[in-house]
Amino acid sequence: MIANVACAALMGIDAFKVELEVDFSRSGMPAFTMVGLAEGAVRESKERVFSALKNCGFKVPPARITVNLAPADVRKEGSAYDLPLAVGILCAMGVIPWGAAEGWYMAGELSLTGELKPVSGVLPLALAARAGKGRGIVVPAANGREGAVVKDIPVIGATDLGQVVRMLLGEESVEPAAVDIDTLWAERRTFLSDFAEVKGQEHAKRAIEIAAAGGHNLLFIGPPGSGKTMLAKRIPTVLPPLLFEEALEVTKIYSVAGQLPDGQALMVTRPFRTPHHTISDVGLIGGGRYPQPGETSLAHRGVLFLDEMPEFKKSVLEVLRQPLEDGEVTISRSLVSLRYPADIMLVAAMNPCPCGYLTDDTHPCQCSPLAVQRYRSRISGPLLDRIDLQVEVPAVPYDDLKQTRGDIDSATMRARIIAARAIQTARYADQPIALNSELTGSALEDWCRLGDTEHAFLKKAVESLGLSARAYVRILRISRTIADLDGADWIGPAHLAEAINYRSMDRQG
Repeated sequence: MIANVACAALMGIDAFKVELEVDFSRSGMPAFTMVGLAEGAVRESKERVFSALKNCGFKVPPARITVNLAPADVRKEGSAYDLPLAVGILCAMGVIPWGAAEGWYMAGELSLTGELKPVSGVLPLALAARAGKGRGIVVPAANGREGAVVKDIPVIGATDLGQVVRMLLGEESVEPAAVDIDTLWAERRTFLSDFAEVKGQEHAKRAIEIAAAGGHNLLFIGPPGSGKTMLAKRIPTVLPPLLFEEALEVTKIYSVAGQLPDGQALMVTRPFRTPHHTISDVGLIGGGRYPQPGETSLAHRGVLFLDEMPEFKKSVLEVLRQPLEDGEVTISRSLVSLRYPADIMLVAAMNPCPCGYLTDDTHPCQCSPLAVQRYRSRISGPLLDRIDLQVEVPAVPYDDLKQTRGDIDSATMRARIIAARAIQTARYADQPIALNSELTGSALEDWCRLGDTEHAFLKKAVESLGLSARAYVRILRISRTIADLDGADWIGPAHLAEAINYRSMDRQG
């Protein structure tokens, strides 16, 4: 007898349907064969499943069992196939009636006692089941709330294999998991830090406001102790809240990577990732033998902060060029090409020289011009061009340090940023872009149109600073954001001047 059970495999951050077929034959020599490009954890599922069936009271007689995972030309990996395999065997044995499991998508890892353990990728599975018009999905109880974020499809969170069988036999009723989206938004964590705690550095705060309003990348350059890291860590306090569609995207990435916090159904705050400078290129952008999202994708719709940027391996930094330009990571293998979203705001910090005190009047710099040049050359010109704002962060003078609080708090900055983003949302409503940082081609020409005075001003700056074509585009995008923060319809000389002032590395070159 042949039984079919629906499950799913992951391709990037999306899931596609997999038909698990079980042929249970009492004729011939007893054997167990699994085909369909099953990888290590899937092949090992035989031992877990047979032990779980035995310990749940189901006796599997000697038989020739053949399992096929279709489509057979796509690799299957992970332990989520344990539950559908166990149910498939029981259906093929006749323990579960024909058709009882039809339409149900299943995923879950089995312990030897039959307990269901959580697995990754449940949110994409629920979306695939809804798209495939399934009856519902059956997952471990620990994954129930994650799957329940998807509406219009019941999500059953089961504790063990026996409960799943009883549900399919109609002997036990299991209430679908439920999640109140409004409650999830209310669970957004309250930030314990605020820009009001940052004394001085008004120029850097203004740069952060511009970067957050237009989705621009940002580089801080300054001596040790000037507050670069402190400023960066407070950026999440001024970013607009995630939209539901954005939260779904972020949650899918964390679900696939197995990094969704326990008990959390939806990522409701923007990510802030701070990888160590010893990270590999695979760790940063993703990949590996079994491809997984990297730190860049885990920062999707949020902030990727690279502290002490020149200390990162140059080969690691260079892999950021494509994600910064395209907003996604492409991982190509001989059999498959995967894409992970990586729409990030890159924030980086660096010292001006190896010793850190080149721009500090109170500490003598010990570095030779050659050492400074070598240090800065660790960040390539093409990568620097992709960082819109390059801001000097000087040491804080004593008069600023003795203040009790800064002049501006996060709430005020966030209100201005949200207002600027609302202008951009209305402007680009009928275009495939959302923020000024995405302007290119004809859209850049339409919305960053300059008059004769502005053209003359910018021409002089480009020629005197030797700016590249990419830097020219960056200046226009920054100017557009500054104009939006000012509520101006068009870019003026003052906006261009401020934008050029945020290209610190160009002005020093």
